[in-house]
Amino acid sequence: MSFLTDWLNGLAQWWFSLSALDLTWLGIGLAGQSMFFLRFLIQWISTERAQRSTVPQIFWYLSCLGAITVFAYGVHRTDPVLILGQTVGLVVYLRNIYFIRREKRQEYLPPLGEKKG
Repeated sequence: MSFLTDWLNGLAQWWFSLSALDLTWLGIGLAGQSMFFLRFLIQWISTERAQRSTVPQIFWYLSCLGAITVFAYGVHRTDPVLILGQTVGLVVYLRNIYFIRREKRQEYLPPLGEKKG
């Protein structure tokens, strides 16, 4: 029980030592991680409903928001692991959104030489 008590006391000391700015950045970091959790939760629910593996569009948007938020947190903390990891992921997420939007645009555009409507 001493370990748990020591750990909780250390956590309390750390928490109360945080400035308002530190708490703000902690909130930003947690918000980014929450977006990553939500994207997996949504993907899981979508897959269970379809009874096959699916990746809904919102997955990519939450991925981007989460990556940008955690990237900002990494910059604030000067953490190269977070910065590099989120940068690489962000490229992949943005590329998927590009393909989704391009496909939607092509659905609404008439074939070359034809007028829509």
